[in-house]
Amino acid sequence: MKKLILSVGIMSLSAFAYAQKSEVAEAKKAWDLFQAMNSAQPLKKNLENLNKGIGHTDLAIAHEKTKNTVEPWALRASLASAVALLDTVSAENAAAKQKIAEEAIDKATELDKKGDQKDNIANAKINIANAIQSRAIRAYNKKDFATAFKIFTEITEKNPNDTSMYLNAGVAAKQSGNYAGAVKNFKKVVEFGVPDSKNLLLESINIELVNLKDTTAAMASIDQALTKFPDDPDFVGTQTDVYIVRGEIEKSQASLTKLIAKDPNKAIYHFLLGETYYKQALAVQAERQKIDAKKVKEYNAVTAKMTALIDKSLPHYKKSHELDPKAVHTLEALKQVYGFKNDTKSYEETKKLLDAIQKK
Repeated sequence: MKKLILSVGIMSLSAFAYAQKSEVAEAKKAWDLFQAMNSAQPLKKNLENLNKGIGHTDLAIAHEKTKNTVEPWALRASLASAVALLDTVSAENAAAKQKIAEEAIDKATELDKKGDQKDNIANAKINIANAIQSRAIRAYNKKDFATAFKIFTEITEKNPNDTSMYLNAGVAAKQSGNYAGAVKNFKKVVEFGVPDSKNLLLESINIELVNLKDTTAAMASIDQALTKFPDDPDFVGTQTDVYIVRGEIEKSQASLTKLIAKDPNKAIYHFLLGETYYKQALAVQAERQKIDAKKVKEYNAVTAKMTALIDKSLPHYKKSHELDPKAVHTLEALKQVYGFKNDTKSYEETKKLLDAIQKK
């Protein structure tokens, strides 16, 4: 009797172990079927087959006989990552299957001492990367920019060298109103030395000035930009504007004077120096508009101050025009100055030059 009981016990254990191995076989069958029929079946059918396969791996990884073998974990990673990629209907289900796949990848990698499943593990990782990116793009196209930013950020955390995803994160952040997030990601792209670094720095500075209204941060970014692009006119020009807004005209004029001494034939520097005076004149003009017309003495004093600033701008604009006769911005500035000074002859000559350039 004891032998009989023992024999029955051994048979039961063998059958159970075989059952667990059959779960692995069924999971593999589901995966093979998916690979063979993927493009020929509707999404719903593919997801049903993949989920059945995942169900078989649930049982396989729960049993002592198979939980520490690599194949069920590799199959689980393949099946779950495929669902994460394919399920465009339920973002929640896709995300849940992604988590299952990631856990399976970690376990399969740990168990795959011989590298037998390295290709399957690598493919599962690719599926996950593509799944996350697809979700981000879908969110962006739906104008759910906050979600898109969150997902693109997740991608950069998984692959910190993917410059395109930092760029996508920055664009999504800006669209969602997360301006600090946009600047952070744009500057991260710049760290990689991409060809578009200058434009990304200009965009970051513009966001800091316009959206964040943080001139301190903008000036720090300009300093960073000028380190990377020494004496670049675009950054020097922006720096000049910020100095003017902050009332630090002397700093701007000192910086431009040094640049002119270094490169006296660069028209843009002379133009910008003229701007430091002209924009002060515009500010004074705004003050004058607030003065009661009956206060003649005060009005005339402010007018004299404004005129003096305009007169100071003129020689710098002229020098800029001399060095670059076809620069539209310089001609526009000269036309405005001559108009203010009622210098009709110079105004008409400048307008004629400007019209000729703009007609081409």
